[in-house]
Amino acid sequence: MSRRDEIKLTEAEQRELLESERVVLVSSLGPRGWPHSMPMWYVPRDADVVAPSRTARRQAGGCPDVWVWTYAKSQKVRNLERDPRATLLVETGREYTELRGVMIEAEAEIHRDLETVSEFGKQLTVRYSEGIRSVEGDAAAALEAQAAKRVAIHFHPRRTATWDHRKLGGRY
Repeated sequence: MSRRDEIKLTEAEQRELLESERVVLVSSLGPRGWPHSMPMWYVPRDADVVAPSRTARRQAGGCPDVWVWTYAKSQKVRNLERDPRATLLVETGREYTELRGVMIEAEAEIHRDLETVSEFGKQLTVRYSEGIRSVEGDAAAALEAQAAKRVAIHFHPRRTATWDHRKLGGRY
């Protein structure tokens, strides 16, 4: 077995990492062709039932889809409108022997309809707020007001690379 194969994350390990971490680094191509990288809160969601192709889903290694929301006029949205390709990175660990992560090459689908954006905003709020299971009343109204200026971005994974240096057992 190759060293690369030794440190790959399983599908279950990928899901656990994406569900436990809180920030994804989203890189798109800026207007001058340079990478534009921004940290974002996100929600991992089960993959679409209808994948763009079986090959793409297989290359993505069963990785969950990643969703974010942001201002509709942000640079990252303008970048993704021009070119929907993005690279996402979720990584954790401080020392080399602790590093584990997933890098996802994905295509972005930008959702602008108020219902989708608002419902996703609620899901994001629940994920990042302690002790709440739903967003209702005044909080829901506030999110709906914010949703009018925002978009939800659905990243469809096309290919992943994963690593878990803990699996090396201290070997380099």
